[in-house]
Amino acid sequence: MLNFEYHTPGSMKEALSLLDKQREEAKVLAGGTDLIVQMKDGRSHASHVVDVKNIPELNRLEWSEEEGLHIGAAVPISMVAAYPPVADRFDMLSQACSHIGSVQIRNRGTIGGNICNAAPSANTPPPLLCLGARAIVARLDETRIVPLESFFRGPGRTALADNELLVEIEIPTPPTLSAGCYLQHTPREEMDIAVVGVASFLVLTPHGNLCHEAKIALGAVAPIPLRAHQAEAFLAGKAQAEEVIEEAAERVAKATIPISDVRGSVEYRRELARVLTRRTIRRAWEALEGQT
Repeated sequence: MLNFEYHTPGSMKEALSLLDKQREEAKVLAGGTDLIVQMKDGRSHASHVVDVKNIPELNRLEWSEEEGLHIGAAVPISMVAAYPPVADRFDMLSQACSHIGSVQIRNRGTIGGNICNAAPSANTPPPLLCLGARAIVARLDETRIVPLESFFRGPGRTALADNELLVEIEIPTPPTLSAGCYLQHTPREEMDIAVVGVASFLVLTPHGNLCHEAKIALGAVAPIPLRAHQAEAFLAGKAQAEEVIEEAAERVAKATIPISDVRGSVEYRRELARVLTRRTIRRAWEALEGQT
């Protein structure tokens, strides 16, 4: 690992000033579970490492019915998964968090790091996309809001400029008569990267017999997390039926643009996308049966 200067700002202003001054020479560290490995392997270089763990705004974890869920970028993944409102109202996010690495990685790694690392196989982006999450991004002179669907630009690339910092993720409270499910496939049950991950989210009509809105998002099947818009549109207005689920799963599989690598071929990933879509839609509908 090359030498670098280590900074521990205690405020947003101090951190943003450092990023504005150092630009591409600086890297942000929250949990460090990805960054430190990348720097040791020579895949990432920085003359300045800016540790943001002690900044209060980045450690926010709050929920209210009106304002939704606010997750600071430096909040550990294990804390997100254990937060009661997440388990109660955003359970598909809790499911995704529980699949990340080991207990030690979840205790150290952060939600912001999982997003900003922009790995196509990351666990939290698919459920966050389904839940309508937005990224709150700050630079020295302004704060802007970026829909998470516009945040990812490619493997390892995001909408963040060199002098910008992800402050928090903002998620609206899910509507009534809604449920979601996230599933992934990995060779090992834990401590493995997803070969494919699928999140499905359904909102029923007021009478509870038809799908009012559907959202389906996938990981590891494209350069960025993928929304299956055609399958979502197909499900809208449909009643629960096996043939409907099968057709939606087929449309999802056709929308994927995976690669072949050591973890799976293109054909294998498409089949996994089909299977996991079926399972997540079924489980979401099963959860909704208890609400109607």
